[in-house]
Amino acid sequence: MRSGIIVAIVAVVAIIAAFAFGLIDINQTKETKLPEVAVQGGQAPAFDVKTADVEVGTKNTSIEVPKVEVGTTKEEVKLPTVDVKKAE
Repeated sequence: MRSGIIVAIVAVVAIIAAFAFGLIDINQTKETKLPEVAVQGGQAPAFDVKTADVEVGTKNTSIEVPKVEVGTTKEEVKLPTVDVKKAE
């Protein structure tokens, strides 16, 4: 399994290298032309769909919500400093 993947990768790299070094050159010799197609008649399908009535709204209710208190305290920490002195 693993060796098959390696062989495939090497093959792809070899093809890319062949294009890059000019060993393979592909030129289009004839323009593409799509076939002409004629469509006549036919009918799109029709559907009669009945669905349930859906009402969307809001209502007031009471629920328990946890109360989280966040506070700050002052602590002394060491911060790195950088001093730059101009060359004279």
